[in-house]
Amino acid sequence: MKRELTIEEQNQIVTGEAITLTAVMAICAIAIAAVVVYKLFLSKEGSTTIPGGWKFTWE
Repeated sequence: MKRELTIEEQNQIVTGEAITLTAVMAICAIAIAAVVVYKLFLSKEGSTTIPGGWKFTWE
């Protein structure tokens, strides 16, 4: 049961929202990762565990 959209229905369609949200989330994830890596490399000693059982220790 297909039908063509009217001009008014076509004008109500908003595109680009998913791409914008994906881009913002990607930038946030990159920023958080950059801060974590920066803190890890500048600390003299410590350890961290990330999801998946990965554990990092440095002295």
